[in-house]
Amino acid sequence: MDVTQLVKVSIILLLLATGVALLSRRLRIPYVTGLVLAGLPITELLSRPIGLNPTLVLNLFLPILIFEAGINTDVSRLRSTFKPIALLAGPGAVLSGAIIAVLLKFGLGLSWIPALFVGVILANTDTVSMIAVFKDIPVPSRLSTIVEGETLFNDAAALVSFNLILQVYSTGSITFIEGIQQLLFISVGGCLVGLVLGYLSIPVFARLDDALSSLLLTVAVALGTFQVGQFLGVSGAVAVVVAGLIFGNLGLSRNTSASSRITLLSFWEYASFTVNTFIFLLIGVEIDLITLWRTLPAILFAVLAYQVGRILTVYPLLAGIRWIDRPIPLRWQHLLFLGNIKGSLSMALALSLPSILPGREVLIAIVFGSVLVSLVGQGLSLPWVVKRLKLSKFSEVQQQVEELQAQLMTGKAAQDELDSLLKSGVLPKAVYEEMRSAYQVRIAGAEKTLRELYNRRPDEVEGGSGNKSSKLEAIRRRLLLAEKGALNEAMRKRILSEEIVRRRIQNLDEQLLKLEDD
Repeated sequence: MDVTQLVKVSIILLLLATGVALLSRRLRIPYVTGLVLAGLPITELLSRPIGLNPTLVLNLFLPILIFEAGINTDVSRLRSTFKPIALLAGPGAVLSGAIIAVLLKFGLGLSWIPALFVGVILANTDTVSMIAVFKDIPVPSRLSTIVEGETLFNDAAALVSFNLILQVYSTGSITFIEGIQQLLFISVGGCLVGLVLGYLSIPVFARLDDALSSLLLTVAVALGTFQVGQFLGVSGAVAVVVAGLIFGNLGLSRNTSASSRITLLSFWEYASFTVNTFIFLLIGVEIDLITLWRTLPAILFAVLAYQVGRILTVYPLLAGIRWIDRPIPLRWQHLLFLGNIKGSLSMALALSLPSILPGREVLIAIVFGSVLVSLVGQGLSLPWVVKRLKLSKFSEVQQQVEELQAQLMTGKAAQDELDSLLKSGVLPKAVYEEMRSAYQVRIAGAEKTLRELYNRRPDEVEGGSGNKSSKLEAIRRRLLLAEKGALNEAMRKRILSEEIVRRRIQNLDEQLLKLEDD
C-alpha cells in the first residue's frame, strides 16, 4: 500500500472512529465493542484490503500501550495488590493456558503444539473494555488496580509463553529444566534491561529543559527498550513494563514542572487511545464472517474452553490468597471471571503463528472468532454486570469528600509551582505572596470542612459511615506501607538489625490485613 492510499485509509478509519464514539455514547455500549462491529463491513468499502499487521502490533502498538500503562501505574498501589496480580498474571495465566490446551486437544482433536499455541493466546486478557467501564461506573480502587496490573503483566507473560512454545516447535523438543531456565532467562533478562534503560533515562530526562524534547525521549525509551530486549533474546514486553514503571514513578517526580507532566501524560493518553482505536477497528476488518460461520462450532468450543480455564484459575487462586494477603471479595472474583475479554494481542499472536504450522488458517479463525464473541458478548454485558454486582458505592458524602480532596490537592500543587517560580526568579515576592495567600484560603476552607466530615458520628450521615471508614483506612494503609518502606530501607543500610525489622514488619502486615478494601 503506497503513502497516498495509506493516508486515505487512515482518514476513513479516523472518521469512522469519530462516528463510533458518538454512537457508542448515545447507545451506551463500550467504545471498543462499537469499533469492532464498525470494522466488520469496512473491507467491502475499500478498493484494496487492509488488515492487522502482527509485526506492527508487536513492535509499535504493544510497546506504546504497555509503556503508557506503566507510567500511569502507581507503584505504591501496585505493591499493595501485587500478590493477587502476580498470581493471576503468572501461575494463573500458565494454568489457564494449559487447561485450554488440554480441552482443545481432546475436544477438537488438535495436536499438542497447535493446542498449546491457542491455549496461550486465549489465556491472555485484554481489559481495555473493563477500564472504560470503570471510568463511567466507579469501583473500589483496589479492584481497579488488580485489573490494570493483571493486564500490564499478563501481556508480557503471554509473549514469553508464546515464544517458549515457538522455540519448542522450532527445535523439536525441550526438557522441563531447559524450559524453566529459558523462562527465567527471558523474564529476568527483560527485567534487567528495563531496569537499566529506565534508570539511565532519568538523568537524561532531568537535564532536558522543555516538554517536547522530554516527550521525544519517552517515545525513544518505550520503543527502544522493546527492541533492545528482543535483540538480546529476552522479553521486550517485560523490559517495557519495568522501564515504564521506573520512569513514571521516579522520572516524573515532583521536580518535573507541572506543564511538562501534563504534556507528557496527555501525549501518552492520546497515543494509547489512538493505538487502541486503530487496533479494534482493524480487528473488525481482519475478521471474515464467512470463514467464522464455517468454523462456528469450533469457535464456540474454544470460548467455552477459555471460560473454563478462567474459572479454574480465578476462584481457586484467589480463594487461597486469604492466607498470604487480604481476601478478595467474591463479587470481585465474579467480575474478574466475567470480564475475561480477549483483544488485540490475541489476534496479533494468532497472525504470528508459523506459516508451516499444520491447520494454521483454522487456528487463526478460531482465535478471531473467540475474540469477536468475547468483545461483543462480554463487552456489551459488562456495564450491566458491574451494576448487577453492586460494586459501585459512590454516595453523596463520598463525592463531597473527593471534591474537597481535589481542592486540597490542586491548591497544594499550585503552591508548589508558585514556590518554584519564586525560586527561579520568574515572580516577584509581593505577587508570589498575594497569589499564595489566595490558594491558602482555599486550602484552609477545604481542610476545615474535611475535618468536620471525618469527625461526624456515623449516625449523623445516612450511608456515609462506610465511605468515610474506607477513606480513612485507605490513608492508614498508605501510612503503614510508608512505615514498611522506611524499615526495609533502614535494614538495607544496616541501621537496624534484621531481627528487629522482621518483627515490626510482621506487626505491620497484621494491621494491613485487618483493614477493609478501599
